[in-house]
This record gives sequence, structure tokens and C-alpha cells, in this order.
Amino acid sequence: MTPSNHKTHSASRPTLPAISATVLLAFAAIGTSQAQTDYPNKPVRLVVPYAPGGATDVIGRVLAKQLSDSLGQQFVVDNRAGAGGSLGAGQVAKSTADGYTLLMGAFTSHTINAALTPAVTPFDIHKSFSHISVVGTVPLVFVVNPNVQAKSVKDLIALAKAKPDGITFASAGNGSPQHLAIEMFKRQAQVDVVHVPYKGSGPALSDLLGGQVDAMIDTVPAAQSQIKAGKLRALATTTKERVPSVSDIPTVVDAGLPEMQVSSMFALSAPAGTPDAVIQKVNKALKTILSKQDVKDSMLAQGAIATYSTSDETSKIINAEYAKWAKLIKDSNIKAE
Repeated sequence: MTPSNHKTHSASRPTLPAISATVLLAFAAIGTSQAQTDYPNKPVRLVVPYAPGGATDVIGRVLAKQLSDSLGQQFVVDNRAGAGGSLGAGQVAKSTADGYTLLMGAFTSHTINAALTPAVTPFDIHKSFSHISVVGTVPLVFVVNPNVQAKSVKDLIALAKAKPDGITFASAGNGSPQHLAIEMFKRQAQVDVVHVPYKGSGPALSDLLGGQVDAMIDTVPAAQSQIKAGKLRALATTTKERVPSVSDIPTVVDAGLPEMQVSSMFALSAPAGTPDAVIQKVNKALKTILSKQDVKDSMLAQGAIATYSTSDETSKIINAEYAKWAKLIKDSNIKAE
């Protein structure tokens, strides 16, 4: 063997540091894989970015119990209210991407916030999360004070066209899903109505019941007790199909507004970069959980319709939701308060 050949052969041999690094990487990969396979091996924090008692909280608690039973570790609800849900969502976005901090998100609100106030929203709706599954939807419903001379959405449109800016619509606040639904209605029905924002659904409904405002598009859970008591007249749900809890109420499709389909959407998400094995394990558990009749019934009691999607489908749904609201906000020149 010539010296040059010997030199070449020696240079091609793996060095001890290189071998050590390869072994360490292999063990790290095995350890990571094992950790993902064993997930969860400690309690999981499920952040609900709203105060206790609301729809997001109730849905979160139903799923936390079911996931605890299914995956053998406690899923603990942690309420982190503030900034219209953005505070808690932002905290999850900045958490370690290991599957032990998850978000029970209200993604209709999160996408609206991201489109309406991007400068102060503490997450990137497209990049901050690895979505697991849509878990539920809460439909909205057109309601009017019984003194309003409209018994259908078509009647309401005719009334609004006869009296431009003469019909007042309450909402839970500027930039809320209820407000955006009013703006969507105005554009699709080509009517001018007056938006009256309140600080929450409760005071808005109170003034609607008192006749200080004429109409509202609110969530079915918030309005259904007053509808069933005859204190509010329901005109249509903002859905393609009738809502089981108020099955006698027609839909906006029946009313001739097929593009007026709006629901509050809830999804379970993790920080971006969470291992796919973890995402898929939780998704698989949710697929079974959300098909259970008792879970469907528990959610329906809160006005929420249990819904399941794959992680890829969830990302597409949330991106489409953002695009819908961003376009409406731009086209209607809606500004934050």
C-alpha cells in the first residue's frame, strides 16, 4: 500500500468523536420516540382561555374527563381568561411543544382577533399551533323582540329595506362573532341596519327583551331559554341543517341566505412543533370520545354540536375561517374599538 493510499484510507475512517456523536443521537432519537409512545406519562394542562362557566369551559371539562379516562393521565383544566381569549391562547403558543400544555380554543374568536387586531394578538394564527381536532360547533340564531313585525328572515329583510337604518341589531361587542354575523347579514341581504355593541351577550339580550333594540344574532345556548319561553321570536338558525335542540326553527338556507352559515367553532390544539405522534394519539382518542352518545348529549345540553376532524382537516378549517373573517373585516372596513 502506498503512503498516499494509506493516508486516504486513514482519512476515511470514522473518528472516535464522530462515532460517539452518532451513538448519542441514536439514543436521543430512541428516547424521544419512547417518550412519545409513552405519552402522556404525567398530567396534561388543558388551557381554557375564558372564565369558568362559558361554553368553551364546559366543553373543555367534558373532554378533559374523557381524555383522562382514555389516556390514563389527568387532563387538568386551567382557566386563563383575558383579551377576548387571546391571553390564554398566547400562553399556549409560547409553551413547550411536548404535548403537556394544550389549548381548548374558541377558534371563531381567535381567528377574528387575529384578523381584526393582529398587532396586539399574541400568536400567529397560521404558525403558532399544531391543531389536533375540531371538537364542537355552537350555531347562532336570529332573534327579534316580539314587537318587531317580522316572523321570518325574509320579513326582516323586507322591513330593513323599507326602513334603512331603522332596525337596530345588538351584539356581544365590537369584533365579536355576533357582530361579524351582523356585518355578514348586511352584505348578503344588502340591507342597512344599525349595530349596537354591548359588553357581553347578557346585557345585549336584556335590552333586546326590554325592547331597547330590535334584533340580535346570538348563540343558540344564550337565546334558547328566552325563545322557548316566548319572550323572543326566533327567525332562523345560521346553519345548513336544523339544530336538534331547537328543531322547529328554520335555517338561513331555508330563508334564502345559504352563504350566511356561521357557528362558533371550538378546537383542541397544541403549540407548534409538538411531535406528530402526540398529536395523532390525542386525535385518535378524540375520534372515539366525540362519537359517544353521552358526550354528544353533554355537549348538546350546552348548545354545542360534537364535531371531529383529522389534524390536517382542522388546519384547513381554521385557515378557511380566518380567510372568511379577514375578507369580511376588510370589505366592511370594520375597526377594533
